[in-house]
Amino acid sequence: MQVRLQKFLADAGAVSRRAGELCIREGQVCVNGQVVTALGTKVDPATDRVTLDGQPVKVRRKLYVALHKPPGYLCTRNDPEGRLTIGELLPREWDNLYNVGRLDRESEGLIFVTNDGDFCLKLTHPRYGIRKTYEVTVRGRVEASVTARMLHGVRDCGDLLKVEKARIITANNSHSLLEVELAEGKNREIRRLLAALGLNVARLRRVKIGAIKLGELPIGKWRTLTETEIKTLLSSL
Repeated sequence: MQVRLQKFLADAGAVSRRAGELCIREGQVCVNGQVVTALGTKVDPATDRVTLDGQPVKVRRKLYVALHKPPGYLCTRNDPEGRLTIGELLPREWDNLYNVGRLDRESEGLIFVTNDGDFCLKLTHPRYGIRKTYEVTVRGRVEASVTARMLHGVRDCGDLLKVEKARIITANNSHSLLEVELAEGKNREIRRLLAALGLNVARLRRVKIGAIKLGELPIGKWRTLTETEIKTLLSSL
């Protein structure tokens, strides 16, 4: 059965589907020895020979992994500046896995890594609206009026920053703990939103993606998702 070339690259874990489209446009992909630049190109995984930058691409077993990212780690496999990355927390033989979305360097909590491009696309594209839940520790006391403004939204650098849900779990004069839910998630959206409201984030931890909870997974550790969890995630989209 023939599939689109960018889907084949994503299924093989070579690159995400979006990155695969860029590689095709830039002439980095060959099919049966011929450079292909048309995104509509289809290949037969059973008979066609595909290379990316001269290296053979073959479909691998799909992996779906939940990782408890510690603070101080970048969501990437390698960093040219030698900073800590989540790749260092995974087995070396899983060097073909890439992160599904991101958590900024200072944040921690649940993140998925996979070699399934379709899975990555469906969990990150805004049109699917997968919900993500965070626990946010803020310095000082947070009043109910703040959560109302978070729901209404605040403009920052041309972006409308807002959350789907927000509630105060605890609050005192020293610190407040909030539970916040996002459907899309712009770059550093929660931190930027709270900063625009005059609040300082002390800790930000993602505790849930869709129906999958961080639970008791220790910091810096990983586990594979079950077949039921994968089906539950995809059926909720």
